[in-house]
Amino acid sequence: MKFKSAIFFFVFSIVSLGCSSSENVEEELGPTTIENPDDDAPVEYAEIDFSNWKVTLPIDENNNGSPDEYQPNTLVNGGYRTIASIQPYMYDDINDSSIEFYTLPGVSTTNSSYSRTELRELKNPSDARDNWTLQEGGVISGRLRVVDVSEDTNTSRDFHTVIVMQIHGIISQEDMDTFGFSSNNGPPLIKMRWIDGNLWSYKKSLVNENTSGDDLLETSNMTWVDESINMGYVGYEEFEFKITATNARLELQLNNNEPLVYEDISLNKWPFENYFKAGNYLGSTDEGAYSYVKYYELNVTH
Repeated sequence: MKFKSAIFFFVFSIVSLGCSSSENVEEELGPTTIENPDDDAPVEYAEIDFSNWKVTLPIDENNNGSPDEYQPNTLVNGGYRTIASIQPYMYDDINDSSIEFYTLPGVSTTNSSYSRTELRELKNPSDARDNWTLQEGGVISGRLRVVDVSEDTNTSRDFHTVIVMQIHGIISQEDMDTFGFSSNNGPPLIKMRWIDGNLWSYKKSLVNENTSGDDLLETSNMTWVDESINMGYVGYEEFEFKITATNARLELQLNNNEPLVYEDISLNKWPFENYFKAGNYLGSTDEGAYSYVKYYELNVTH
């Protein structure tokens, strides 16, 4: 199993010794902000502006049946550091100027079996229904690292999988009103999935390219199916990743490698609006599963 650095476990052990035996496992596994080793040195945090991000956690402390979420106005200006419920799952590591996202099997959203500690873009922080089309386009770029992932003893893989970045589809408010849908959930257009150290792109494509009209809004895998491509090995090392979305075209770039470009009829017919996601989306419900992902930089432009 891959483990986190010796420094992390040294700090973690000290924190654990100070906790009473009545504290739950989630609190023990998810450390809070690591202390600055040099009190006189300036503290440098990860380069993430939370003005247009909310975070989803793998817990339901308000008992409403859904994962807890915190909106941009509570996260900006270091606000997330003051919220005790967030700290076990999203916290600063000032030793390398990162934000670490930790998750484990817990509470999941309505349309998924898997839990996450993940950021969701809010183009308009006060209205989650205001999203963007491929015609409008957008760019997401990040510098990140998968730190540690639990072993997978139930499949042929060595470790559990983790999604670290996405473009997710959503049915527009106009189509919701026109067709009376009960849910606006759309399929993810792009999922960047870490699998045993390799970074895979999963891109939605039409099962039948002749599909047209209202039928394009069918979200099941009978209409839209994943097309996967291995973009290369990143292991547990830091890497840079960028997705550029434009009309009927997606360009994905890992470090300085040759970009992966999608240009096809499926993109030309993509009927959904979109939003970016970034963080730690664990692809397992196995007991004892976990994953840790760090982001050093995260930027979005439209």
